[in-house]
Amino acid sequence: MDLMRSLPLGLYLEQPVTWLHRLDARVKLAWLLAFLLTPILAGSATRLVLVSLLVVITLAARIPWRVWRQQMVWLLLVAFFATLLTAISPDGYGLKYQARSPTDGAVNGTVSPQSTVVPAGQPNPIAPTLSQPTTYRYWLLQRWPIQVSRRSLDMGLRVGSLVFILIYSTTLLLLTTAPEEIAAGLEWLMAPLGRWGLPVAEVTLTLTLSLRFIPLVLEEVQNLVRSIRTRAINWQRLGWRGTIKIWLILAERLLENLLMRADQMASAMQVRGFTSPDRHSLPLFEPRSTGRDRWAWGLLLLLAGARLWWGGQS
Repeated sequence: MDLMRSLPLGLYLEQPVTWLHRLDARVKLAWLLAFLLTPILAGSATRLVLVSLLVVITLAARIPWRVWRQQMVWLLLVAFFATLLTAISPDGYGLKYQARSPTDGAVNGTVSPQSTVVPAGQPNPIAPTLSQPTTYRYWLLQRWPIQVSRRSLDMGLRVGSLVFILIYSTTLLLLTTAPEEIAAGLEWLMAPLGRWGLPVAEVTLTLTLSLRFIPLVLEEVQNLVRSIRTRAINWQRLGWRGTIKIWLILAERLLENLLMRADQMASAMQVRGFTSPDRHSLPLFEPRSTGRDRWAWGLLLLLAGARLWWGGQS
């Protein structure tokens, strides 16, 4: 199992360089913020449009299939099952539906054609059941024990699309943007907050180190998994106590390795004379805007205007 390839979370794709790589990090951060905020108070149609837009952006950028096929396939499966489980769950209304009929005679939901009183001893003429005047149905599927209503299906689509949008938009940003570019873009965006005493340099430095530390965590987990596989442990003979004991040992070993890696990074920074961002300048990527970035800003404004035009319930 290669976690560095099967689970590329927080990894940066250096080659090939696509047009998403060439976009300014500030533009991509603004687009990410738009993808995270647009689903708020939005309907299922708007969220499905955002999902389709993310897929179209991925295909248009010509990102290699080997890079995003596994994470997109698994993410689509997670979103599909989230939609399915929410759709077949109760919609939360708890309403009891009862057929409405006049008081002068109704049998099994049928309605009498007249409201006159029928003499005793004579049969009451019963008209056939009135058909639904429209094609509207609240219950879309009623096959016991599976019941899908319009509200439950709408909630399922909202949950599934929201899971896909939140995870994949962030993954796409990390895949096409270097950590230094993300830190530089955030530092530029948060620069006005430095007037109120916010440590902007410390925040960007912490973010850069965190993004660099994610591949190290995956590497340590991968090494521990490979070490367990090479020993060919018989889990059935160990029992649940032995299994728990081994997993606790692995967790302890993982924590020790991560702390050792963190200590090595701190020692490397101290050796290079780094004391604090105020005394030691941290060279980051310098953002530069091009014509492609201006087109991206314009499309983002069009998306924001369309979202405001449709309103909160579209």
